Amino acid sequence: MRRRSFSVLVLTLLAACSDAIGDRAAVEPSTGLRFLGGETGDGFARATAPRRFVFPADHGTHPDYRTEWWYFTGNLAGAAGRHFGFELTFFRYALAPPAKSLDNASAWRAQEIWMAHFALTDSAGQRFVARERLARGALGLAGASSDPLRVWVKDWSASGTATEDALSVRLAARDDVIALNLQLVSTVPHVVHGDQGLDAKGAAAGNASYYYSIPRLAADGSVTIEGETFTVTGLAWLDREWSTSALEPGVVGWDWFALHLSDGGSLMFYRLRTASGEATAFSGGTLVGSDGRRTRLAASDVMLTPREHWTSPTSGVRYPVAWRLAAPKAGITLEISPYLAEQELDLSVRYWEGAVRAEGMGPAGPLTAQGYLELAGY
Repeated sequence: MRRRSFSVLVLTLLAACSDAIGDRAAVEPSTGLRFLGGETGDGFARATAPRRFVFPADHGTHPDYRTEWWYFTGNLAGAAGRHFGFELTFFRYALAPPAKSLDNASAWRAQEIWMAHFALTDSAGQRFVARERLARGALGLAGASSDPLRVWVKDWSASGTATEDALSVRLAARDDVIALNLQLVSTVPHVVHGDQGLDAKGAAAGNASYYYSIPRLAADGSVTIEGETFTVTGLAWLDREWSTSALEPGVVGWDWFALHLSDGGSLMFYRLRTASGEATAFSGGTLVGSDGRRTRLAASDVMLTPREHWTSPTSGVRYPVAWRLAAPKAGITLEISPYLAEQELDLSVRYWEGAVRAEGMGPAGPLTAQGYLELAGY
């Protein structure tokens, strides 16, 4: 992987946000995304201790931390079971901590840069389309709040209502080729990851994020692709993290899995990857049973083996898009395959993220799954 500091990505976003014509930056894409990091000693807070999440407040922003994201993904079915996958994600990057904000600053002055990605996978049509929005956090162009509940970048948004243990949110995004109008309602409680929400990404103090998910959201609405609109239902996932963190030296990327299991459970696991392809000791995840029981997964609890690769004709990057996942202590073995091999987002940030399905065995017998896979740093 071509390692770049996050400052390069910020310059990318600043360049894109200053472009009055289009949303996409005319620069070579960076390869970092999910664990967007910052420098130590820069005045931002760092995740150093477990915390108690408070909802709906924690659905909103945490400006004391440099980076934050709202990650919606899901698998949907139309008439006769026609499959679609979707991704709608929102990212916040702070240029300066709140204490350094200037009084009486111009309304045009931005203290934050926002980025949103929207992608649709049409398996039957063999189509994958990805789009991007970039905006300053000024003049109402982008932002987030918990009361009312809303996250938006320009005309793309997630808005709704929330309580301490439930969430109802509408996703709305539209471009020249694709559109999404989807109502999501949580069917399970929030799940905190790591040590009571403190998810360590490395050995250094503060090299961690605060991380929770709502792994099962019932989805109902419509998708549009190239002029065709389909009524769909399905199951979605929300991932939420905020931090002031960076990948440790020697870590070049990550492989992230979020799977809805056919037995009613959910599995999230990420592998922090070294240049030699090995998982670091800070890889991890969470298995949630159908009864709601949460099991923390350490790096040694899950074995990941690539099965198939795909080379992007656009970037030339070779991605491992099919995997064998084995979690012996949980009694789970899954063969994971993409609905489409071609699910690379070649935007201001380049990465592969797409809809996947799986077959295998669980502790009670045959097990299937649907979900999303993210491959970054290749």
